[in-house]
Amino acid sequence: MILTDTEILKEIEEGNIVVEPFRQDCLGTNSYDVHLGRYLCTYKDRVLDAKKHNPIQEIIIHPEEGFLLQPGTLYLGVTEEYTETHRHVPFLEGKSSIGRLGIIIHATAGKGDVGFCNTWTLEISCIQPVRVYAGMPIGQLIYFDVKGNIDNLYYKKVNAKYTNRTIKPVESMMWKNKF
Repeated sequence: MILTDTEILKEIEEGNIVVEPFRQDCLGTNSYDVHLGRYLCTYKDRVLDAKKHNPIQEIIIHPEEGFLLQPGTLYLGVTEEYTETHRHVPFLEGKSSIGRLGIIIHATAGKGDVGFCNTWTLEISCIQPVRVYAGMPIGQLIYFDVKGNIDNLYYKKVNAKYTNRTIKPVESMMWKNKF
């Protein structure tokens, strides 16, 4: 079941959902709008290796001119908002206005885990060149109820790789897995 605006507010008041900074005008009927942070990253190498750490290069989006995304490049972006979810499954979806510009904000990782506490790294790609700006609405968080007790919250997992609080995008940590 998806939480409505009144249920999201109730869960925020009870501390089960945290959004920093919280803005009432970003609360939709059944979602919360998140915004593009000022940092983007790209991988330094064109060929990536899942078994190795792939270094990234940081890009700062200039407030007035924005940044021009190019097709064929994966950009790692970040939300301005830090979030925590302690009793719900958060899903990050692109806003329809972003989709209509040909921007895709996540390649595969739209679902968060219960217990995820951080900003969201975005896996941004585009269909055609498009200029983006820090602070623009980029996505919306939708919260789902879970059934049953949770024994393994994300931030308590021994092998959780994305728990260090950050305001910058985080590159893939696949190389830390054993395979």
